[in-house]
Amino acid sequence: MNIPSKYEPQKVEDHWYGYWMKYNYFHSTPDEREPYSIVIPPPNVTGVLHMGHMLNNTIQDVLIRKARLMGKNACWVPGTDHASIATEAKVVAKLKEQGINKADISREEFLKHAWDWKHEYGGVILEQLKKLGCSCDWDRTAFTMDANMSASVIKVFVDLFNKGLIYRGYRMVNWDPQAQTTLSDEEVIYEEKQGLLYYLSYSIEGSNEKVTIATTRPETILGDTAICINPNDERYNHLKGKNAIVPICNRVIPIIEDEYVDIEFGTGCLKVTPAHDINDMALGEKHNLETIDIFNADATLNSFGLHYEGQDRFVVRKEIKRELEEKGFLIKTENYINNVGTSERTKAIIEPRLSDQWFMKMEDLVKPAIRAVLETDEVNFYPKKFENTYRHWMENIRDWNISRQLWWGQQIPAYYYGDGQDDFVVSESRTEALELAKSKSQNPSLALEDLRQDEDVVDTWFSSWLWPMAVFNGILEPDNEDIKYYYPTSDLVTAPDIIFFWVARMIISGYEYRQEKPFENVYFTGIVRDKQRRKMSKSLGNSPDALKLIDNYGADGVRVGLLLSSAAGNDLMFDEDLCQQGKNFANKIWNGFRLLKGWEVVDLPQPKSSKLGISWYKAKFDQTLGEIEDHFSKYRISDALMAIYKLVWDDYSSWLLEIVKPAYQQPIDRTSFNKVIEIFEDNLKLLHPFMPFLTEEVWQHIAERSPEEALIVSQWPGKREVDVSLIKEFDFATEVISGIRTIRKEKNIPMKESLELSILKTEKNAKDWDVVIGKLTNVSSISYVDTAVEGALTFRVKSNEYFIPISGALDVEAEIKKIKEELKYIKGFLLSVQKKLSNERFVNNAPEQVIAIERKKQADAEAKIETLEKSLASLG
Repeated sequence: MNIPSKYEPQKVEDHWYGYWMKYNYFHSTPDEREPYSIVIPPPNVTGVLHMGHMLNNTIQDVLIRKARLMGKNACWVPGTDHASIATEAKVVAKLKEQGINKADISREEFLKHAWDWKHEYGGVILEQLKKLGCSCDWDRTAFTMDANMSASVIKVFVDLFNKGLIYRGYRMVNWDPQAQTTLSDEEVIYEEKQGLLYYLSYSIEGSNEKVTIATTRPETILGDTAICINPNDERYNHLKGKNAIVPICNRVIPIIEDEYVDIEFGTGCLKVTPAHDINDMALGEKHNLETIDIFNADATLNSFGLHYEGQDRFVVRKEIKRELEEKGFLIKTENYINNVGTSERTKAIIEPRLSDQWFMKMEDLVKPAIRAVLETDEVNFYPKKFENTYRHWMENIRDWNISRQLWWGQQIPAYYYGDGQDDFVVSESRTEALELAKSKSQNPSLALEDLRQDEDVVDTWFSSWLWPMAVFNGILEPDNEDIKYYYPTSDLVTAPDIIFFWVARMIISGYEYRQEKPFENVYFTGIVRDKQRRKMSKSLGNSPDALKLIDNYGADGVRVGLLLSSAAGNDLMFDEDLCQQGKNFANKIWNGFRLLKGWEVVDLPQPKSSKLGISWYKAKFDQTLGEIEDHFSKYRISDALMAIYKLVWDDYSSWLLEIVKPAYQQPIDRTSFNKVIEIFEDNLKLLHPFMPFLTEEVWQHIAERSPEEALIVSQWPGKREVDVSLIKEFDFATEVISGIRTIRKEKNIPMKESLELSILKTEKNAKDWDVVIGKLTNVSSISYVDTAVEGALTFRVKSNEYFIPISGALDVEAEIKKIKEELKYIKGFLLSVQKKLSNERFVNNAPEQVIAIERKKQADAEAKIETLEKSLASLG
């Protein structure tokens, strides 16, 4: 088979991905093998491949390919999330471009546009994952709004409602005025923002007295319904029982008393706006205050905003400041840093808003999930440090607001049949809802058209929290073959920033609906950052185009680059140079293979050096395999890759191939060649999960293979007893080889000029390796002596001393001069170290570690001086 001179990733990657798809290697169905299953964290259907996806999915593919090689029935379920807020925003924007306003069309029309958008753009990111080499079971591709997925969500909603765990309540919620929907507490990101504290003067009714209030939001005075003072604050005793007048709107409001007010903060007087602050709402309920909502859904002011009606809240803040100033109500302003809630999705500043919403009680649901991670270790986190984050959230959990004011998503299955607060039923179908409504209302004449379904949809996370079960249809058919075989899944690979949104909730739902964990292990990747430690983002312009990276460096090069940057759970400092390193590694493997296949193979006796080298490499391979397995067991994926990288680059390419390489234009013996091919194939098996394209290409070039013999479905190397003595002997031999090579380099002795080596031996190292030393250093003879050799260059390895007699090519006078200069420097260095160690103050006060370092410097310098003096004596 003709082997191209260069490795060309673009040609190779398309070819082998097509081949893997053709022979259905990624597909899995239940059988007698041990299952290994992963469910993909479903990317948003609006998404395109970014660096975070690249890292996360590379790790998943490494795990799934390794499991496949280990003979497990590997199943990686791909899919996408419908992403209510993001997708609805995209569709609304597209309609706007076409001159269509969402408010002017029906829900059904809007959903048709949304599904059209999904069918046109929704599969982009999954196609991009194929470019990365992801070996997902594409036949199982799921979408969180597929019919069975939506049916699962509705079934769970109804079930939890019937258990009393879902309820409808009039609460203060986090309102996103841009997306015009509520958000859960976890979807609100708090940011410090520089603002102003406004000191405002309120008149006391029926007198000339005034009271000063401090607020960060002057526009909300139009919703004030009380002023609150602390009953223990003597400054305001004279105000008890009186009324105040709100500036501009002239509303008369009571002055109430409550110990909630902090006497030390601001002026000690608090304006109470129950519709726009959660603490004010609590005061309002306690003191039966009126609630006045001054905002529309888009955070413009409504009719309670008077002459500001229709204007945005932040525009009004500037305008009302001017008006308050002109009318003498604004006393002063002060700079003030405020912790402001922003929408995780749209970045809009959140508005607290009173609204009828659906909530889920969490207090009891979380208990099994807390035990599973923090007490019984049924679910293991890697790294374990994230258990603290998990504990904090789970032990401080609040009821989950699960309704969203959107159209794209699973519509809440609540049906209203009247105007009363409780005139609704919850059911999986409209027809069933009708029967329930007739029974509850005791009105048998109710018809389907009398029912009005709740307009809201459930939170996107309320669908994805069921993901590990729903992808195997485990909610609708809890005893089907797939869910019983693949669930619990094996590993989950995800980012730590969705530990609350997704990971914890999947564990909660797993114990609620299957009484068991959804996965065994959770591996948290780090956040991808640039070399300046900034998070990669479009807005900063520091995130490289993922597909362009693949074009430039090949998918395998990018995968290696990402993993070399990534330590478990720590943020990844991405450096494009590491992708180049990955590409160079691919070229190294390719060129090494071409070298191997370029040798003429004949039936010759196997040289002793080759036999020894092959035995050593097998021992080294077995040792490294143990290290790799240990790294995988601890989810140190980048460490596993580095161990393989060093094995292939250093041990295989730099040592083994050099040991077995035949002399120039000479053939290699068949035994050695066949053994090296076997070794190379084992190397490819270890590398395949990390570099699937290159390894499959080389594997198929080694020999003609049937589809059943493809590398992707070959067998992971088995563990063997490690011959540690072979590894130690070789390590000793490499030090000798390095010593000889150093002398050649320093003395400019060309490799073609053979040397003689004499050894004064005291170490118990095997002489067997002399043949390898001789071959790799062009030493024509090795002899063992009882005394030092005069007139020779020398070096030491442990207690052995090695002598290379001087040939005529060496300038003895120049060498003596060079050694004397080095001796002078080393003696000076030794003197400075001895001076430091003889200083009692230093020895008594310095840490033990520092003193140990200095003593090692002394010992090393003394040994070097001894060697140099012997070299000088032999030359003299």
